[in-house]
Amino acid sequence: MGTTTLEKPIPYRVGRWLPSDEETLDNWLGDLIAEVEKNEAPLIPVIREFKDLIEEDPEVYMLFNLMFTQVPYRRHFAKDPFGQPQVRNYHHMLLLMNRLMTKAPEFNTTGLVGFPINAILDWSMGTTAGYAAFMNEKVNRQLKKILNEWGIFLRSADSCAVLNKNAKTGWFGKDAMKAMPGFDTEFKCDPLATHHGYKSWDDFFTREFRDGQRPVAAPNDDSVIVNACESAPYRIAQNIKLRDKFWIKAQPYSLQHMMAGDSLVENFKGGTVYQAFLSALSYHRWHSPVSGKIVKAYVVDGTYYAEAQSEAYDPAGPNDSQGYITEVATRALIFIQADNPAIGLMCFMPVGMAEVSSCEITVYEGQHVKKGDQLGMFHFGGSTHCLIFGPQVKLEFDMHGEKPGLNSHNIKLKEKIATVIE
Repeated sequence: MGTTTLEKPIPYRVGRWLPSDEETLDNWLGDLIAEVEKNEAPLIPVIREFKDLIEEDPEVYMLFNLMFTQVPYRRHFAKDPFGQPQVRNYHHMLLLMNRLMTKAPEFNTTGLVGFPINAILDWSMGTTAGYAAFMNEKVNRQLKKILNEWGIFLRSADSCAVLNKNAKTGWFGKDAMKAMPGFDTEFKCDPLATHHGYKSWDDFFTREFRDGQRPVAAPNDDSVIVNACESAPYRIAQNIKLRDKFWIKAQPYSLQHMMAGDSLVENFKGGTVYQAFLSALSYHRWHSPVSGKIVKAYVVDGTYYAEAQSEAYDPAGPNDSQGYITEVATRALIFIQADNPAIGLMCFMPVGMAEVSSCEITVYEGQHVKKGDQLGMFHFGGSTHCLIFGPQVKLEFDMHGEKPGLNSHNIKLKEKIATVIE
């Protein structure tokens, strides 16, 4: 790939999962590198397994060597006095990952580094070799183990260290409370207790709204579809094909790949997809957009750091690849037979993005859910999701003044987003 020099910061990153400019991200990464170089610790078993995979598999070894040499030259931001990328090789990458296994994200006004491994791979994952490496099944299997290991720490009491009142970096400090106005009244917590009463980072991350905070729109009207997540609209697409070239620039949806070849996929040919993304500062549980019966509910294993190569160097990756990752990333499929026959069978699909190592489903096949009932949640990170409807469903969308795209803002959970036209 050709040499590239960037001369200005990258614009704001979608959802606040990574800092709003490349310089801030470089500073964070530079601090992590300095910390590791000062106190280099032995690799924990799961990271050592990754090292063994890289070094023992010839294809993986080649790709993880090439991806760091293919990173474009970044004179303006590079910390290295020779102008080289900060993460120098896969050995360096492993040491940085190793340190992250006992770190929880701190708050940052420019956007927390809520995807810390993504930050380490921010440029290498966009190279030709990185594109191939992060589609590799063995690599993704090992990444899942690494992210699950990080999850153990994020569920521990030790992860509460960032749930403090430090004015700049604490989740209950001055800057964080300004960014999350009304937190104490909106969410279940105890402002007078240590860590607001949360037992871990994950407990804080999967926090629930207080009763009455997000009422269901039109609870007795089955023609009204509600927002399944506290999320910002990304795209509305119609007449979706069973198979399409999802890897090209427009990132069209490809139902056969989104639904991993499920036997129900034919029901959605020519239908409609509504996609929206979650913010780092928001609520991360999923709720049913309709009343109906759960027909199927399961998780599909997939990628964690694959992004659309058609986006070239995507500094907001994988945010700019949100359409693409619906076909390849780890995701859940929850099929619901709606009570309203004008809707019929629909599918709710939460999609894991980067550090999301757990899509937890909390409903079971055969269960009847009411509109607004919980379906599950993301752990450790937040992402994007789709509502998929069959071709017979005629929808009138209500975006509350938002224009779908990367600059849209959240529509509240359980508010009306569409009406079925019978």
